[in-house]
Amino acid sequence: MRPEVIALMGAQHGLITRRQAIDVGISADRVDRIVRSGGWVALRRGVYADAELVAAAATMRARRLWVDRAVSLSLVRPHVMSHDSSALELGLAILHPPQPRTHVTRPGLVGSHRRREVTEHLAPYRDDQVVTVAGRRVLDLARTAVDIAREHPLEYGVAACDSARRMGCELDALSAAVLPMRNWPHVTRAREAVELSDAGADNVAETLARLLVSELGLGRPQTQFGLTDGRRTAWCDLRLGRHLIEFDGRIKYQRLDEGGVAQVAADEVVWREKRRQDWLCGFKLGMSRLVWSDLWGRERRETLERLRREYGETTRLFGTSIEDLTPFLARGPRTRPPT
Repeated sequence: MRPEVIALMGAQHGLITRRQAIDVGISADRVDRIVRSGGWVALRRGVYADAELVAAAATMRARRLWVDRAVSLSLVRPHVMSHDSSALELGLAILHPPQPRTHVTRPGLVGSHRRREVTEHLAPYRDDQVVTVAGRRVLDLARTAVDIAREHPLEYGVAACDSARRMGCELDALSAAVLPMRNWPHVTRAREAVELSDAGADNVAETLARLLVSELGLGRPQTQFGLTDGRRTAWCDLRLGRHLIEFDGRIKYQRLDEGGVAQVAADEVVWREKRRQDWLCGFKLGMSRLVWSDLWGRERRETLERLRREYGETTRLFGTSIEDLTPFLARGPRTRPPT
């Protein structure tokens, strides 16, 4: 392959347009032959990538980045990546919609144009809301999070705002991003997402678990409740009164070479978790455990009923006040688990 092509694709995250290839000396016929032979794959009409690199994309984020960047390269008008697309560039942990789309924003009156798998948003933004990530102009954490909140159902927005705060975006910055959107579509939902956000959620699952527990109508649960006896310290995902709620993701039990985070065998993870729960409940606390399927559909309703029963039993046995636990409350800093 010509060195100019290699250099150009290296500067564009492995992408090249048909016009660019022809401009550096590759004929249109040769471009077609490279695609037919499987060397390049067309990610969008007239935009190609190294087929092996695309095939090696193992995560949804990686696959979507290929598509989003190809769309961006094919657009003629100046734009910035926004919404879900800027979230992926920024490394925000988000809920992925069932039918992902590429989102870009251009200055103009508030509105949007949907063309196949691409949504072009017309909306004003300030220069200081644009950051450059890997050579690509994207809207910043705060603006991206609140745009997602306007674009998608509430839980998507809360997850995005939680993630932005987890990455260092202040609550005031999220509120400031919403402020100019007074008459924009779905701005009320964006305000709700900001108000419901919590920097204590370690991942999207914990965000959804918190929203689920809040539906009990018993108040907002505390995130990252920690206890210590001077020798051992444990942090719990959520606390409501004297009842703890923990979310268990599958990756907790999978080894690193299996795509998980466990550094020991699964049975050892379970044993340590059992001893941890016994220790926590020794403070006269109750505990519920959740998994991903508990958060959706029919199981969600059944989980709410179970949580209400389990919380009620804890309250019957131990009450709701944690004043007696004051000497044992853990103080930060707390090391966040890998996500």
